Parts: sequence; C-alpha cells; structure tokens
Amino acid sequence: MEAGQYRPLQDEDIQAIHEVSVRLLRDPGIKVNSREALEEFARGGAEVDRQEMMVRIPRSMLEDAIDAAPSRVVLCGREEKHDLVLEGKRTYLGTGGTVLNVLDLETGARRPSTLQDVRDLARLVDALDNVHFYMLPVYPNDLPVEEVDVNRFFAALSNTTKHIMGGVYTTEGVRGVIRMAEEISGGPEKLRARPIISMVTCVMSPLLMDATYAGLLMEVARRGIPVVCPAEPLAGATGPCTLAGTVAISNAESLAGLVLAQLVNRGTPTILGTVATAMDMKTGSYLSGNVEMGLINAACAQMAQYYRIPIYATAGMSDAKIPDVQAGYEKMATAMLAALAGANFIHDAAGFLEFCTTASYEQMVIDDEIIGICMRAVRGIEVNEETLAEHVIREVGSGGNFLANMHTMRHCRTEFFQPRVGDRQNRKAWEKEGSLDAAQRARAVAREILSGHRPVPIEEDVLNTLRKEFPALRID
Repeated sequence: MEAGQYRPLQDEDIQAIHEVSVRLLRDPGIKVNSREALEEFARGGAEVDRQEMMVRIPRSMLEDAIDAAPSRVVLCGREEKHDLVLEGKRTYLGTGGTVLNVLDLETGARRPSTLQDVRDLARLVDALDNVHFYMLPVYPNDLPVEEVDVNRFFAALSNTTKHIMGGVYTTEGVRGVIRMAEEISGGPEKLRARPIISMVTCVMSPLLMDATYAGLLMEVARRGIPVVCPAEPLAGATGPCTLAGTVAISNAESLAGLVLAQLVNRGTPTILGTVATAMDMKTGSYLSGNVEMGLINAACAQMAQYYRIPIYATAGMSDAKIPDVQAGYEKMATAMLAALAGANFIHDAAGFLEFCTTASYEQMVIDDEIIGICMRAVRGIEVNEETLAEHVIREVGSGGNFLANMHTMRHCRTEFFQPRVGDRQNRKAWEKEGSLDAAQRARAVAREILSGHRPVPIEEDVLNTLRKEFPALRID
C-alpha cells in the first residue's frame, strides 16, 4: 500500500539535509578501511588519501550513483503472493536481525537462540498474515561460526515462502548462500530475475567503512543480489544529539555505501538504510523503544523518497523485557510513524524486545497485530460513491439502522481491522475463557501455529543436491 500521510520534514528541510550530506561526503569524507574499496572509489573519481584511508566523494560522483541505482527493487518470495515491490511510498513491515537470545515459549525464560529457533520463528512468520518478510532474527548459537551463514538462510528458506533477508559473516558465506538460493530458484538467471534472498551490510558511524563490511558489500554487489547498506548513528553518541543532525549523518553514510555498490556493479539493486536511534542520556545505553527512533526513521524515509531509491528503515522495537504494556506502546508508536511516512522495508518490527537483544514468540504474534493496525492506518479512508453511501443513508432514512442493509454486508469484513489477539468481549465472557491477558493469548496462538502449520516444502531433488554440495547443511 502507498503511505506518505506523515511528513516530519518540510521540502526545505529535505533539501537542507541533502546539502549537508553532500558536503560531509566531500569534506571530511568517509574513512574506508579496505584497500580494495579504496581503489574502487579512486577508479570512480573520488579523491582518495591512501595513507589516511580517507575517501572524498564529489557531488557529481554521488549524483551519478543515485541515477544508476534502481528506483524499484522487487524482493521475491518462493510464492509470488509474497513479493515485495519496494518503490515510492509502498510500505512493508517484518522481522529484523540478529539477536542472541529468545524467550522460551514454554518456560518464558531467556536463553541463547538456536538453529531450531530460526526454523520455528520462520514457520510462525509464514502463518502470520501481517508480517510481510522474514529477516533472519536470531543467531544459531549451537553452530560453529563457519556453518552459520548457509544454515541460517536454509532454515529460513525451508520454513517460509516469504522473502528472506539476512546479514552474512564471511565472503565464503555470501557465495555459499547465493549458490544455495540459485539451486532452490532453479538456476542463477532465475534467482536474479526473482531474488528470493537479499543481504544487509553496514556502514559504521561516524563516517567509517569497516574492512569486513566493505568487502561483503562489494561481493554481494558483484553477484547482482539486492543489498542494503544501512548506517546506525546513535544520537548523542556516534551521531549528533539533534535529530536533524543524526538524519544528515545517517543519510550521508548510507549514500556512501550506495556509491560503492554502484561502482562495483552499476545497476545493483541497492536499498538505502538506517538503523538510527538515540542514546539514553541518563544511562548512556542504546535505546530501541524511544519515539525519536520513529521520527528519525520517518525522516530518513523522506530522504530516500527524494532520491527515488527504496529504503530499509527500523521501527517497532521496545526496551521492555517481556511482552507487556511498555512493549505495546513503544512498538506501536515507532511502527506507526515509519509506516505512515512510507518507509519501504521496515525491519525489526516483529518479535524483538530488550533493546533489540531478545526475540519472543508471543511478541511476534502481538506484533503481527500491531502491524495489521498500522497497515489499516496506511490504507486510510477510501472516498468514492460506494463508500460515501449517500444512497444507503437515504434508503435507511431517519430513525432506521444500517445493520441489516446489504451495504453493511459488503463492507463489514474489509472496512474494519479485526484483531486476533486483542480481546473485545465483555468481562463475563472474558472471565469465562480464563481471564487471559494479551501475552497469554498470543502464546496460545504461537503454540497452535507451531504445532499445526506446515510451510510449502522445497522439492526433494533440490534437497538432495544441497546435501551433496553443502555437507554441513542441517536439513531436518
């Protein structure tokens, strides 16, 4: 759906932020701790100081990269009904990654996440109508590092037909994951035509490209797979304390990643990105449930719309430790702002708690409902002859009612959002069903899905090929 109803920035603000970003990339520029990336920038026309490892990007070079990057990026699912068309102000919300802990569905205790959690959370997302994509949300602590990349992506691909995005840890991991996705898709050309995977890298704040992430970004771009290059300034720490300053530096850093991707492979489907938030000025800690995160990410969405390039934004997280009222109001605030601003790919919006360190099954179910409410707001109010219902009002007349009218029958299932977790019964009925709170009801939904839902499987001949090619692959 097209959003854009919310605009925290005026047109003159967008232009001012753009100009600051351009000037920052020109002077002081960005430090690039990768010799290979330095040479790519130098060949592209940047001013490169190889001793200080600084890259100064001229305006013309930046503008050329923006022109080269596609304005429309389609992230596909194994089933076409789950395709995401990232352009303009179309908005989608889903999971994020990667955290090290989960709240156990049975005990409620926090524990290290495992490969089975990657599988189970994928199955849960597969059955949740409002979670649009599966970005790999947890790290499999039970695997050796060299086996993580292919196993995480395979666990996701085999348990949901929605689009899979994830971070990668090694160049070999990038190659292995892409090779595996090619086999599942039916070949390299089919994967490029319908990319069922995408990958996310990172630009450090302030104004730094790490050698590892720069290398991964270049490898993904060379292979023509959609890539995200987000920045993560922390207002008051690694970014200016002011929101406008944090938006400006985040914008500049992500644009630097876009330039590198286009230098390596012109036309690479590149998604601008921000994971910007603020530091708690009382404790010095990272915040994820603050309303300022929503404001920053909504503003970054407007900047991406200015460039006509899709954006990966962040919203829907919470600093709460359990699925409680704090989690609810923090998640709704930021998710609603980013969605109404038209951010294209809003990650971290489903399942995360505790400063983005812990995933929760029941919170995933609750967040599915929060996302559904946000999307109903994005849809807005449709005004036409049918919805204005003048003829119906005249037909019912003074003192009548609309309940039995066919117009009500036609619209009652589509006009109103219907909750799955939220309780709308009277107290007597609620007490009769056990007086359950929202977290308890969500836990029951999660258990029901995991006990009965079976995603569309990958074909057996493909699995046999993968077994031979990737001996370390855990195919359950």
